[in-house]
Order: sequence, then C-alpha cells, then structure tokens
Amino acid sequence: MSDPALLPILLVPDAKLRAKARPVGPGDTEAVRALAPRMLATMYKAPGIGLAAPQIGELLRLVVIDLQPDDKPLPYVMVNPEIVAASEQLAAREEGCLSLPNQYAEVVRPAEVKVRWLDLDGSKREMTADGLMATCLQHEIDHLNGVLFVDHLSALKRNMMLRKLAKELKAKGRDE
Repeated sequence: MSDPALLPILLVPDAKLRAKARPVGPGDTEAVRALAPRMLATMYKAPGIGLAAPQIGELLRLVVIDLQPDDKPLPYVMVNPEIVAASEQLAAREEGCLSLPNQYAEVVRPAEVKVRWLDLDGSKREMTADGLMATCLQHEIDHLNGVLFVDHLSALKRNMMLRKLAKELKAKGRDE
C-alpha cells in the first residue's frame, strides 16, 4: 500500500470486527477529523460505498458513506450515527463487505430508516433513507455494534460463506 493516506482494511475473522465501538467524545475530535478523509480515500480505493471505523481497527462510532449518485462524489461522514426509526416493511438486497472480500448474499432489512448523527463540525444531522442508502446505513451501523452482514443469514449460509472466504484468503497467502 503505497499511499500513506490509505488504511489497511481488517478482514474476518479479526476480533476487532466483532467488538462494539465506543461513542466518539469531545476528546476524539482531532483524531476523527484526521481519520475521516483517510477512511474515505480507503473506501474509494477499495472500492466500496461505505466503511466503518472498526473495519480499519479503530473502535470509534464513525462511518463514511458515498453512493456516488450520478457518478459524482457525495460523501457522508457520520459521527455517532444511530437508527432512530425503521419501517416495518422489509426489503431484500444483495450485500457485500470490504471485510469479507468477494462474498455476497441477499439480506433482508427494514426498507426505510431514519438516522441521526453528528457531522465533523458537531452539528446534528438527520436523514430518512430507503433503497441502497437505507441498506448501506444499516450495514455500516451494524459494524459499530460488532455485527456483520453474514449475521443476518441462516447459520448454514453464514458458515458456508465464512469457510469459502477462509479458503480464498489462505490461497492468497493472507491466512493468519
């Protein structure tokens, strides 16, 4: 990894991916301001549409998301994001994860969510989202709670996927 701005993305089964991230506090402001652009750069390079701090080994409640509507960057940096409402209606969407490379599965989640967070200036923000943004928000906020998208699958599907990933990583020489 030649670009010093890029951060290594942790892969399953790294224990930090299963840890609950702590809320960002006033003493974390400078660290978070320094981390956010590096997280965005890492996410874009991967390439991905979302990245949570635990995925790069930082157990802070920090998420970056950019769905790039109309192929133009529209990044969100969310400090202490939380889902404050979710629809009863469900939607299924194929999900993948930068911490589980090349693994995809259909996940059923609430179709619409309302999320609150702080931006980098400490201002309170709120969004109601559906479609891909709703899925992405739920996926990234799950990471802050040590939950992976495979945890929403049946035990059989999850175990098959995790074994397949372990085999692929071992073949690449990335087995720990």
